[in-house]
Amino acid sequence: MGVALTALGLSLSLALTAAGCAGTDTPAGPAAGRSAPVLPDRVEPIASAARPALPVTVASADGTQVTVTSADRVIPLTGSLNEIVQTLGLGPQVVARDITATFEQASALPVVTRGHEVSAESVLSLRPTLVLAETTTGPAEAVRQIRDAGVPVLVVAPAKALEDVPKRIDAVAAALGVKEAGAELNRRTAERIAAARQGVPAGTGKKPRVAFLYLRGTASVYLLGGSDSGAGSLLEAAGAVDTGKESGLGKDFTPITSEALAAAAPDALLVMSKGLESVGGVDGLVKIPGVAQTPAGMDRRVVTVDDGVLLNYGPRTDQVLSSLVAQLHGKGA
Repeated sequence: MGVALTALGLSLSLALTAAGCAGTDTPAGPAAGRSAPVLPDRVEPIASAARPALPVTVASADGTQVTVTSADRVIPLTGSLNEIVQTLGLGPQVVARDITATFEQASALPVVTRGHEVSAESVLSLRPTLVLAETTTGPAEAVRQIRDAGVPVLVVAPAKALEDVPKRIDAVAAALGVKEAGAELNRRTAERIAAARQGVPAGTGKKPRVAFLYLRGTASVYLLGGSDSGAGSLLEAAGAVDTGKESGLGKDFTPITSEALAAAAPDALLVMSKGLESVGGVDGLVKIPGVAQTPAGMDRRVVTVDDGVLLNYGPRTDQVLSSLVAQLHGKGA
């Protein structure tokens, strides 16, 4: 279960934007009646025009060497990788998306996944010159079928922490033959993340304790994030304590129990927007066994970030971090 949920969570865009959750009128801010900052659902390409210098041969995370001769038709198989390609300035060369790429520049592209599984037939029908995947992309047979058809497939290691951001940008930029653009994007991203961290209050005050919950009410899935959920690095950078990690939950996610929540004793709950909608907003969230008895549940203190960007660890991570800082430490938090 842990591996499967990590795959969701990391592509996650945990987008699970595909989950088809219904809307709700319940406020989803850090406290009842206070709305979370709305993140613009679009990427911002770097200013300089990237011109691929190809061919290149690069190392793939699955242990193979991949030679790329053309970046004319690129298919990224996760929303995070699509975001990186588009931000590097190669949006016009992206010819498809997976279901988790929901940002504005990608939204009109054809989808080549069924649910969260890659359709090799759909990918190959678009005649890609490069396919970008992650080690969690599946099914493995589909990825192998694409590669066996002669298409270069670069596999990138998934991200779980802030330090993974430059590694992923470098890997994608190298495969596209735009290393200088990658360096420029890394500089911009690092500067913006550093600026976002400046919003964390200085001093030795008590850090808010935050539990990351993965919710899909339509499927009766209620999970508590552990040390491998991917949220810990963001919460720590936002000046908070990841209670799942602190409680010694070593897996990515475990089923929510009253005992686990009581041990975590979170001051706030971090959830994805559509996950919150899927349980009926804050009113539905506090009905999940154990939630109402936590300090966060009693205060109805809920922090939300859009599914399609929370765990991407890419060019928009500064926006995620700024949103977390504002919700956890802003006025009225």
